[in-house]
Amino acid sequence: MVRLLGRVGAEATRPDGRRTSRAPDRTEDTCGQRTRAPVGAPDGPRADGKRPRRGKPARLRSALGGRSLAAQVFVLNVVIVVLLIAAAVVALVLQVRHDTTAEARSRSLAVAETYAHSPGIRAALRSAHPTALLQPSAEAARKAAKVDFIVVMNTDGIRYTHPNPNRIGGQFVGTLKPAQAGGTVVEEVDGTLGRLVQAVVPVKAPTGKVEGLVSAGITTKHVGGAAERELPLMLGAAAGGLALATGGTALVSRRLLRQTHGLGPHEMTKMYEHHDAVLHCVREGVLIVGGDGDLLLANDEAHRLLDLPADAEGRDVRDLGLDPGTAELLASGRVATDEVFLVGDRLLALNHRPTDLAGGPPGSVATLRDTTELRALSGRAEAARERLDLLYAAGVGVGTSLDVTRTAQELTAVAVPRFADFASVDLFDAVIGGDEPDPGDTLHRIASGAIHGGAPLYPLGTQIRFVSSAPQARSLATGRAVLEPWLDRAEGWRAQDRERTEQVVEYGIHSLITVPVRAGSLVLGVVSFWRSQRPEPFNEDEVTLAEELVARAAVSIDNARRYTREHSTAEALQRSLLPRSLPEQDALEVAYRYLPAQAGVGGDWFDVLPLSGARVALVVGDVVGHGLHAAATMGRLRTAVHNFAALDLAPAELLALLDELVNRIDQDESAEGAGAPVTGATCLYAIYDPVSRRCSLARAGHPPPAVIRPDGRVDFVDVPVGPPLGIGGLPFETAEVELAEGSRLVLYTDGLVEDRERDIDAGLELLRTALGRAGDSPEATCRAVLHELLPDRPGDDIALLVARTRVLDADRVAEWEVPMDPAAVQDVRARVTRQLAEWDLAELTFTSELILSELVTNGIRYGGAPLRVRLLRDRTLICEVFDTGSTSPHLRHAASTDEGGRGLFLVAQLAERWGTRYTPDGKFIWAEQALP
Repeated sequence: MVRLLGRVGAEATRPDGRRTSRAPDRTEDTCGQRTRAPVGAPDGPRADGKRPRRGKPARLRSALGGRSLAAQVFVLNVVIVVLLIAAAVVALVLQVRHDTTAEARSRSLAVAETYAHSPGIRAALRSAHPTALLQPSAEAARKAAKVDFIVVMNTDGIRYTHPNPNRIGGQFVGTLKPAQAGGTVVEEVDGTLGRLVQAVVPVKAPTGKVEGLVSAGITTKHVGGAAERELPLMLGAAAGGLALATGGTALVSRRLLRQTHGLGPHEMTKMYEHHDAVLHCVREGVLIVGGDGDLLLANDEAHRLLDLPADAEGRDVRDLGLDPGTAELLASGRVATDEVFLVGDRLLALNHRPTDLAGGPPGSVATLRDTTELRALSGRAEAARERLDLLYAAGVGVGTSLDVTRTAQELTAVAVPRFADFASVDLFDAVIGGDEPDPGDTLHRIASGAIHGGAPLYPLGTQIRFVSSAPQARSLATGRAVLEPWLDRAEGWRAQDRERTEQVVEYGIHSLITVPVRAGSLVLGVVSFWRSQRPEPFNEDEVTLAEELVARAAVSIDNARRYTREHSTAEALQRSLLPRSLPEQDALEVAYRYLPAQAGVGGDWFDVLPLSGARVALVVGDVVGHGLHAAATMGRLRTAVHNFAALDLAPAELLALLDELVNRIDQDESAEGAGAPVTGATCLYAIYDPVSRRCSLARAGHPPPAVIRPDGRVDFVDVPVGPPLGIGGLPFETAEVELAEGSRLVLYTDGLVEDRERDIDAGLELLRTALGRAGDSPEATCRAVLHELLPDRPGDDIALLVARTRVLDADRVAEWEVPMDPAAVQDVRARVTRQLAEWDLAELTFTSELILSELVTNGIRYGGAPLRVRLLRDRTLICEVFDTGSTSPHLRHAASTDEGGRGLFLVAQLAERWGTRYTPDGKFIWAEQALP
């Protein structure tokens, strides 16, 4: 091992308090190892053990020597002081020059303006001899103001005064135009007196007219003198600064000598080498490799970590018995950061950098750290992090829907391949249907996950009954997870199916964890996790993780089971409340579709109701909300519509009664504090008459109906829209439209044309387009509409009703007017007899004569003219009597002594149905008889 020479001994203290340096032949380094003392080291100790002492002059000369740090600092200070002095002198000269010029300008201008405004100046300028008057005063003012000249001139620049009388009468040298215009001029010129500054100002009359000019000037050499006064002071300050720099350098040198205990450059070098030797004691290996690949330095830790030979220094790193990867990296000079190498049983993190990147000597330096324990800790931390990530993924990805099967599939998707190579979920059949499980039932494999196909496990959809020794059966019985680390040794598991288990083992699946799916006290099924890729089996920590994973999924599966049960119950209720088949009638050919929402059963409903006079009522409604409450409310509204329709009310009147009913329902539920209000329910009610081909419609907050004309044109019927049921406050209006034979009337709920991704206007246009391309039959129309508009996952119920109109032919209708005379009853009987004979219904002649006789007699007695009789041959024989009276007939039991009151009783006995239908003009009393 290479040892660095030049260690410095510790400093000793003598009894008299003086310090000496003890430098024995061999000293101990900081690691307790012996190192050689330097040979021939200068300034060594004397024979008596005392260090030679130097006098103050010698130390000062040493401090200020050319090679010492103090001398370098001293030279630097001198240079800085000289530069500062030079800069100060230049600045002073420039400042003095600037100040001199500024003072000359201000003084010349002030003197010129003062003299120009002096008393008598204008009078002297206007006199015959201005020079005689102005020359003495100008010279007196010049001397008093200490300027070089004051010149008074006329407006043309001819001098009247001048310090040199010979120049009087001459032309003034300078700029005059601004002053002649009434302004002032201050300028620097080179005159006969030298460089000077002169100012020219006008002499103005009160009117502002310039009557003359005055100029004052001063040479710059007569101004200032500050530079001569300040320069000695500055030079003295510079000398003082230089003296202070010298003294400061001497003081710093003495302080450095005192703090370094008198160590010179060579002794500082030895101290550096001593500290460099500390590298051999650090807990990090250090290797220095030369440019030729030879090992130059390896500290103690590097020897220990790499198990280097004692003579490793000076040898090629590729010949030291290192593993090829480590040796190649050390010899290559490649940059490496925390690259891990396995050396023996240690994991070493190696950092490698070349030393010639910044112009240094060729070679490289490497540091080594033992990361074996750190790797073990980080491995456990990584396992914990992966476990948390898996549980987080389960919390986010499992239970996104209220579907049992989909939730189980989400569990297997999370577990494979992050936790297991294969996973399967087996639930009791009752759980899939939403019921509570029965432990005796078979299990159904509803989900499975695999890293690849072809595994000989039970396929998806298999009905399974596990034997009692199987791990799955034990998990179901005990409610605890079961670990089978080695399946080839698990006889209980192999007893389930010998042939299949052999195939599983041969396939490579070797370890199993089974976890029961528990929700409280209920065991819903079992989840199996299989391992094949990793050779090590599942362990107890992974069993705990599997239990946590399944526990999180079990809550979602149980919620989905409960929802399935409630959804099935609500759907069954709704199906029971909707029409199971349409009544027989000849006025309309009807087709319908009803699709519940995937989010839950809603309150959409429809109905087809035969009415009197061969008419048919169509109704479509929508109750806001989902679930049992919406389905029950729908059933109540449908029953109410049935009852109101039996009264033969107009659509608007029926909706008004339905609105009052909803208000009463809301009031009752608000008083009880339970349930939700029905406010927001919508309804569309239409009545079609095959005789007149007219359709009456009214709607309460419902989308408008569509009509497909026989020529294929599609229109939306303009039906006045009323408020939704339960709002109240506004009346409903009835609209009438005439429909040609073969027209198709389309009624629907808003779930067909409106969803979260499109508004109702766009949906109506799509519906118009789909109806325009639909076939001729109502069935074809339903298929075309649902194909075009049905979303992938309906968020609301959809009810669709398509009715193609038919017309009752004229030969099946007989109508005539009856006079308001009791004798006319006989004529009515005769006409009825003839009409029934034409229709081959002679068997109904007696009963029909009797029914019409009673109805016509009541009309004549209690009604008003006109009185009309109408016979309709439809699925039944319909007898109708119309009058304009408003009295309503009532069925009663006549006493044995009563002369009347038995007519309606006879009608009720002879007819299958009878009733009264009011119109805006009067009323119809009708009776139906079955055809023979």
